[in-house]
Amino acid sequence: MMNGLRSLVFLLVQWLVTLPYGVLGLLTFWAPRLSRYRWIRTWSTLVTALSRGVLGIRYQVQGIEHLPPAGESVVVLSKHQSAWETIAFQQIFPPLSFVLKRELLRIPFFGWGLAAFSPVAIDRGAGREALKQLVAQGQARLAAGFWVIVFPEGTRMAPGERGNYQIGGAWLACKAGVPVLPVAHNAGACWGKHAWLKRPGLVTVRIGAPIATAGRKPAEVNAEVEAWIEAQMLTLPPAFSK
Repeated sequence: MMNGLRSLVFLLVQWLVTLPYGVLGLLTFWAPRLSRYRWIRTWSTLVTALSRGVLGIRYQVQGIEHLPPAGESVVVLSKHQSAWETIAFQQIFPPLSFVLKRELLRIPFFGWGLAAFSPVAIDRGAGREALKQLVAQGQARLAAGFWVIVFPEGTRMAPGERGNYQIGGAWLACKAGVPVLPVAHNAGACWGKHAWLKRPGLVTVRIGAPIATAGRKPAEVNAEVEAWIEAQMLTLPPAFSK
């Protein structure tokens, strides 16, 4: 009962916060990408704080020492379990450009604000053309000072599930000549894949050492990322309820 009330309050306040940021996203398209990102990023700061204060979802970061020095670009390949990481990761990592479906940018208010984050927006139904879009836009974002984050499974996976690791993120990293940063987490235990009902707990985000891509094939890099992430998923501490 209490979790349901918390979740409802969170949902309502989240939408109230999102609406003005959607308008702000439209009004700031004249600004440089990084400046625009830093303004709109305050939305994720508010929503992350809201998820902690209202929902009781806290988080800890392990492996923060693996983050490359400032100014060095990487491609982040992460487990994807919920919407939580798309919000909270903006507080953990440098400016991020998410790879996402182009259709999401058409959603009123939410999509407008999302576009201000300078995502890599691709047509996932375009086959090999989508891979070309990913590489072209991804390299442009990396050159502009963003890190590019890819969820290689392509969609959210419930805790305990494992999807097919697609090669796009590793392909981009190899083409751009930048390292891959693997990330595992258990946010799905608190924030379900499609559930509006959220549960209080402690999310663990574990960052691995950068994986070099120079002289390597994307398939080899992708396999190493998959092996590391899935091994870490078995050893993450459980999220616990209050």
